[in-house]
Amino acid sequence: MPLRLPAETEPQRAVWLTWPGNPATWPDTRARAEAAHARFAAAISHHQPVELICAARHQTRALQALRAQSADLDRVTLHDWPSDDTWCRDHGPLFVHNTDTGGLELVDFTYNAWGGKFSPWNADDDIPRRVSELRNLPRHRLPNIGEGGALEINTRGVLLTTESVWLNTNRNPGWTRADAEDVFHRFLGVTETLWLPEGLVGDDTDGHIDTLTRFTDDDTVVTVTAGPDDPNHAVLQHNADLLADRFNVVPLPLPEPIRPDNWREAVLPATYANFLVLNHAVLVPTYAQPRNDDRALGILTDLFPRRHVLGIPCEDLILEGGALHCLSMQEPKVP
Repeated sequence: MPLRLPAETEPQRAVWLTWPGNPATWPDTRARAEAAHARFAAAISHHQPVELICAARHQTRALQALRAQSADLDRVTLHDWPSDDTWCRDHGPLFVHNTDTGGLELVDFTYNAWGGKFSPWNADDDIPRRVSELRNLPRHRLPNIGEGGALEINTRGVLLTTESVWLNTNRNPGWTRADAEDVFHRFLGVTETLWLPEGLVGDDTDGHIDTLTRFTDDDTVVTVTAGPDDPNHAVLQHNADLLADRFNVVPLPLPEPIRPDNWREAVLPATYANFLVLNHAVLVPTYAQPRNDDRALGILTDLFPRRHVLGIPCEDLILEGGALHCLSMQEPKVP
């Protein structure tokens, strides 16, 4: 099939988000989570359309929060669909170009909340079908389990990913690299797959690539690094060494470890690599650590000279294990 997953740096029509409507997901921080989501959605709306999945019973709260953050509501479309959680990068569809027809199609990996960790997930897994029917786009439903946060691709079809996600027995028992690469080639147009072994301590996703390493152009990646006292040091150094054989590697520091009290993880997977590229901007997570935040913003400003680089506070979002890229799924323009 002539399918191709565009790079995030290619032209976009819109960004899809899912509202944090499930109070069980944010038991103690729901109001703060809503404000943080609204701030993020508002920032996107100042650049391009937002497609917001939000069940009708939550829409009044969502609109109030968006107005409070000065969102451009003319660019926000609400979709009355149920959801279980808010991580649209992982439960949303992958929008691919059909290079024969020139149109968009959807690739829909089966979703099981990162290896069955957080139930229920049926409503989230159904979102790609709903998008397909809304937009009248062909959908390729795959039995293989995986998430968009585990895929990082450049315009040449070179894919970065991790073994700890796609080859994990909690997703695809018995899968080999060759099995995964065949699916990536047939449904995403991947020409080459480069594998990293694993990711950050405390990452519920088992090591999504969008917390580790991102393309800034076809030949350059930023990859997160940490000092020798950080629990991630050895893994991240190994990742950087593997990448240096192929790309221009720019180190991107991790924030200081965030260690919440009485939480399910001892260290949260906070990372500046979880940025979202828009048509004319790059939205970067920050963590109320001015020195580290400013350093990361400066590095990304240099690497994206034609886009406005803007920090978005994520200290309330990271409590549930993710940040900006995890929350969003870009929809490319029809070429």
